[in-house]
Amino acid sequence: MHQMKSLLLLVFFSVAFSLNAMAQKNSSETNVSDKTRILIILDCSNSMWDKWQSDSKIKVTQTVLLKFLDSINHQEEIDVALRVFGHLNKKSYGTRLEVPFENDNNYKLQSKIKTLVPQGGCEVVTALSSSLNDFPNTVNSRNIILIITDGIDDCEGSICEVAKQVQNSGVIVKTFVLGIGEKENFQSNLNCAGKFIHVAQEEKYAQSLYEIFTLSEEKADVKIKIKDKSEMEYETTLPIVFYDNKTGVAKYQMIYSTESDRGNDVLTIDPLISYNIEVYSKPSVVKQNVSFDSEKQNELVFQLEQGLFSVGYEAKRTTFQVPEYPIVVRKHGTPDVVNVQNVNQKVYYLAGKYDVEILTEPSIKLTDVEIRHVSNTELTIPTPGAVNVTKPKMLTQGCIFVVNEDRWEYVCDLNSGKASERVLLMPGEYVVVLKPLKGSPYGNSNTKKFRVEAGMVTNVVVE
Repeated sequence: MHQMKSLLLLVFFSVAFSLNAMAQKNSSETNVSDKTRILIILDCSNSMWDKWQSDSKIKVTQTVLLKFLDSINHQEEIDVALRVFGHLNKKSYGTRLEVPFENDNNYKLQSKIKTLVPQGGCEVVTALSSSLNDFPNTVNSRNIILIITDGIDDCEGSICEVAKQVQNSGVIVKTFVLGIGEKENFQSNLNCAGKFIHVAQEEKYAQSLYEIFTLSEEKADVKIKIKDKSEMEYETTLPIVFYDNKTGVAKYQMIYSTESDRGNDVLTIDPLISYNIEVYSKPSVVKQNVSFDSEKQNELVFQLEQGLFSVGYEAKRTTFQVPEYPIVVRKHGTPDVVNVQNVNQKVYYLAGKYDVEILTEPSIKLTDVEIRHVSNTELTIPTPGAVNVTKPKMLTQGCIFVVNEDRWEYVCDLNSGKASERVLLMPGEYVVVLKPLKGSPYGNSNTKKFRVEAGMVTNVVVE
């Protein structure tokens, strides 16, 4: 027993020294978040009275936790809270937040841990489902759950299902499960509840806690590069967003750049999360379920091939202002809109085929438009003509059709409140149809054909 306590003290001195060095290192780095909050969910079910090696599991746990809390007490960037289950009374298998997150709560934590008496059964599922309400509602914090259990009591409810709900809440960054005692006591697979760490020997208990607390403080540097397939790096700027792979919550965002005076951007992120990373090219590119190592500088490479695309007018002088019509660019063969740009605007797209709709009147639709890597795809369209429509009187309904061979295709309505108006139309053959709003049978509609020339003004008078 004396030898066991001496060994634990040696481990704790080592842990305290390492944590202090880690805290000094972290203080000089860019923080991923301002505060790390760790909620300990402690098993106080009946089986914690069982003898482990030197003493009962609860006594060993109390010794380890008390010394460990002392070793991290000086770290202002770490807050600890305590939730316990199985300790209330023999007939109630309940759980309770015994020490909440608050400043300078180490004395309360140690006082509560000293007085814990295992009595009830396993309520780890209830404790875990209640844990979300234990964390303060702040944005810039890393919330960690640490479950300490010997795992042998029967538990009602599905811990896997509850753990998934907790993880998908967006409140929790990571859940760890520290399993103490014999491995055969863990009949159920606790990997689904979080990262499972088994401690078979008492002398590994403190070290395992240290490893978890170290993981909770680690950060990863990610250097991002965007290259083409020939490994040439793009000199470009593109938005990039890191989404939590499990929750879909946006965790980090940046504008990628390759400015010559500083090189590629390096982003500091949380390595406990796996990410879906989206580069907002046109269309966007996503890497799924990406993890990073805190022990090295990670390099994240996206391979893209881009080309410029633009639409302009055929050279034509006009006496009227020509609009820069919107252009809808879709993935070829799909309704998915990639981007909306304007006439005379140059935009980068990934190399490939697209369907393009230019919202002139009538609209111009082009399919199988190919954009090539490191090239400039330039399309030209006719300059529209201006049409001045004069109606016989106010309050007249009207519309314009374009004539394609024998078929009329609807183009636009006219304003019933105006006796005359100007419409810009693409070159072609048209028909205007007019009818008074009131007191006139359907057969009294007036029609008139006219032709629109590129860049020219056409006057259409309907008697």
